Amino acid sequence: MVKELDFSAEIQRDIFGMHDSHVRKIERELQVSVVSRNGTVKVIGEEDQVAAAVVLLEDLAGLSEHGSDVTSQQVDYALEMKEEAVPGMLQKMDGDIICHTVSGKPVKPKTIGQQRYIDAIRENLIVFANGPAGTGKTFLAMAMAITAFMNGEVERIILTRPAIEAGEKLGFLPGDLQSKVDPYLRPLYDALYQIMGAEKFQQNMEKGLIEVAPLAYMRGRTLDNAYIILDEAQNTTPEQMKMFLTRFGFGSHAVITGDASQKDLAPDRRSGLDVAMTVLKNVDGIRFITLDARDVVRHPLVQKIVKAYEDYENTAARRSRERQEKQERYGTGSRRDGSGEEGPRRLKIRKPR
Repeated sequence: MVKELDFSAEIQRDIFGMHDSHVRKIERELQVSVVSRNGTVKVIGEEDQVAAAVVLLEDLAGLSEHGSDVTSQQVDYALEMKEEAVPGMLQKMDGDIICHTVSGKPVKPKTIGQQRYIDAIRENLIVFANGPAGTGKTFLAMAMAITAFMNGEVERIILTRPAIEAGEKLGFLPGDLQSKVDPYLRPLYDALYQIMGAEKFQQNMEKGLIEVAPLAYMRGRTLDNAYIILDEAQNTTPEQMKMFLTRFGFGSHAVITGDASQKDLAPDRRSGLDVAMTVLKNVDGIRFITLDARDVVRHPLVQKIVKAYEDYENTAARRSRERQEKQERYGTGSRRDGSGEEGPRRLKIRKPR
């Protein structure tokens, strides 16, 4: 089957990429041939593969028409999500600009999962986001909070996270109380500086319009007209999570982010994030979003690392279940032939010394 597409020379350059790198990936993944002749792009191959390639090429062309560069990361993601993606989704994500960083770079969703996350925040008062590192959970929540603050939708921003060490004891830290908790809150500061700028952040913080504090400081408060972000929620206890959620006041929005696969709690403690996902799953006004390795927007190697760990943990969990089922089936001390009957036990006779 042959399908012809009419793209301008400029759009063709964006789609094909440097040294035709983009189109080579498309040809490899979809088993088609893509050639440009006399201003027309021809896609040649099996009918289903050609149809998928046409949708992908038209989506990439839409990005180019909107003035966005077609990057290798976008091509890789479009290929990975070709079966799930909706035509025009790339253009929708590219046009959904939340805000701009201090340097003028637009902040927008880069994956379908991130788009669902942003839509959920807009449509619900409380949103839980669970996913691995690099999926933009905290950064996008921060962008939404700052946008709401700048637009006058809320009066203040409150950022919090549990002050718990990541698997290592740091000992006693010098300085006053703020100096002691700042290392735990550094990722929140980094996002604020990048989006708002250090000077503007300091001005708003001095006025009390932006507050960055450990989770323990939330007890006993009622937070009205505020945008509240709880980061690293997997390290909360069920009691802390309940305490935080009951601070919610009128005119407020809350976003709770965490990675259930990276808990720093004691082994015998349940995560407040896990409990909340079970207890609140049917409550109206609360939405749960799960991001995965496909939503990682850091270096491509990070995506591979996350995926490798997911596969390893899933395999380990499956083997653990199989061992447990075998023990339950045969019982402790039973014969290995599966008869369920206990075999004769041998008495150990100690030799006289």
